[in-house]
Formats: sequence, structure tokens, C-alpha cells
Amino acid sequence: MTKNPLKEKLKGRHIILGSGSPRRKMFLEELGLDFEVRPKSVEEIYPQELQGEEISAYLAKLKATPFKNELNPSDILITSDTVVWHNNASLAKASSQGEAFKMLKTMSGDWHEVITSVCFTTTQKQTMASCVTKVKLKDLTDDEINFYIERCQPYDKAGAYGIQEWIGMTGISEIQGSYNNVVGLPTHLVYTTLLEL
Repeated sequence: MTKNPLKEKLKGRHIILGSGSPRRKMFLEELGLDFEVRPKSVEEIYPQELQGEEISAYLAKLKATPFKNELNPSDILITSDTVVWHNNASLAKASSQGEAFKMLKTMSGDWHEVITSVCFTTTQKQTMASCVTKVKLKDLTDDEINFYIERCQPYDKAGAYGIQEWIGMTGISEIQGSYNNVVGLPTHLVYTTLLEL
């Protein structure tokens, strides 16, 4: 039986996923990797002048800082951040139904960008990979938005929506780029970056 080329390449390496996201965990499992989940919380504050990809890259790197003195030479730490960028503003996670409604209403009938940055940290170096996907939402009615929020409670997601949920099936009319990136991890970039590491 042919072996997983990535798993073979990473023999002797220990992968740590520094995230509690069930979607990121699922993607690493689907890549066929053995890894440890070790989330650590950081205050996700970034300099206000940063834009788009600069924000996700800054935060992905920031999430690696608590691990600074715990990595072994065989470790590869993966930390990641996703930003929804619309009208020159970052739409973070919504803290209430009203906030989630406002975000979805703003993006309704328009394009937005979903940007994920993945930071790979070893004791020797740090590598960053970022991916941008353009997503078009149809004109959503207030009832559709409210139904989605009440049904899916998307408060743990940037931009207050998950493409893999009801809104993705009914409200997304076009997508340019990686679908997995919108779910939470650009798996093609993770694969190629790990091969190169």
C-alpha cells in the first residue's frame, strides 16, 4: 500500500496544533497527520493600522508566542487566524445576535474576502503562509439572517458565518479561491509548507 507522502516526510517530527478549532483539527486529521492539540489563549489585539492579511498574519504569529519556551527541536507548531475583510474593515467574531445580524446585513449582496494566515513555528524558524478567498453573498432577507443566527449560533466564527452551514448552502452565490480556506484552513498551503519544512 502506498504511504502518505506528507506523513513519510514528517517522520520523527511532532506536530502541535495550537488551536481549539474543531474545523482545523478535522482538516489535519483528513490530511492524515498525527498531531497533538494544545490550544493556548492569547488576547487577540492587533495594531489598528494593520489591514486584511496583515491582521491575520500578525494574530497567527501572536498565537505562537505562548509556546516560545516549550518547543523541542522535533516540534512543528501550527497556529492560525482567519479574518473576514469587507469595505476596508475586519469583521471579527460577533458577541451578540444583534452584532451578527449587522455583519451579515452589511455583507449581504456583496463580495468579501476571507483571509487565513497559518504560522509554522520550530525552534529554528517561523514560516507564514496566507490565503485569500473571495466570497459573494446573495441579497439576504432579514428573516434568512435571523433564522441562520438562531439555528447555527455562529458566534465562534469571523464574520459571523460558517460556509459549511445553512447559510453556505443557501446564501453564497459565488466563491473565488479555496473553499477549505473559508471553513478555516487553507489545506493545500498547509500541505505544501509542511512538505518544504
